[in-house]
Amino acid sequence: MLIARLAGEHPDSSQAAILAELRRCLLDGGVPPGTPIPLDEVAMVFGVSAIPVRESLKTLVGEGLVEHRPNLGYTVAKLTVAELREMYLVREVLETAALTAAVRAAAAADDEAVAAAHRAMECAVRDGDALAYHRESRGFHLALVRPCGMRRLLGMFESAWNITEPLQSMTHLTATERATLQRDHDEIVAAFVARDTEALLAAARAHHGRLRSALDSLPSDTGLFA
Repeated sequence: MLIARLAGEHPDSSQAAILAELRRCLLDGGVPPGTPIPLDEVAMVFGVSAIPVRESLKTLVGEGLVEHRPNLGYTVAKLTVAELREMYLVREVLETAALTAAVRAAAAADDEAVAAAHRAMECAVRDGDALAYHRESRGFHLALVRPCGMRRLLGMFESAWNITEPLQSMTHLTATERATLQRDHDEIVAAFVARDTEALLAAARAHHGRLRSALDSLPSDTGLFA
């Protein structure tokens, strides 16, 4: 599965390019948790030795996207149910801090970016496109926090989000659950544009509570969890 997604022209076979391409494949949802990552086959795709691929995978292990077991090789990392809950809690705490600063610093261009991301999610809900909804949800939340301007905080927020990406959580929810979460987003947008910090944080808090409840309903016997 991973090899098929990597196949194609790769004019840049530097370690940085290999790392970026592997990370892209893991974050776009096309390679489920637990998928083996055959080091030698990946090296063949890029036309390199195993060394730069191994170094790239070590970096992804450090980012929490890949697991390595002696004698078993590399696989796309699997979270336990408890770890998934933990990472969503981390995301909530970081997002709350970023939102508090972002809503005070936001300008008209930020409102437009948030509104565009919100419309993209609405289209995904209308079309019943779970993959698109998951993808656009990330874009929406990043648009909300980006005005905070705190580079390190934003980096930690994206890193925490990345760890949960291979699971593609939104795609495992029901259409009704996604529609409910989208109504939360309606309130979040209204409060953000109004620069109402109290209402924004209250709406975000309620949204994260509903999100946690929805995630708790995910079946743990699908092979997606460790």
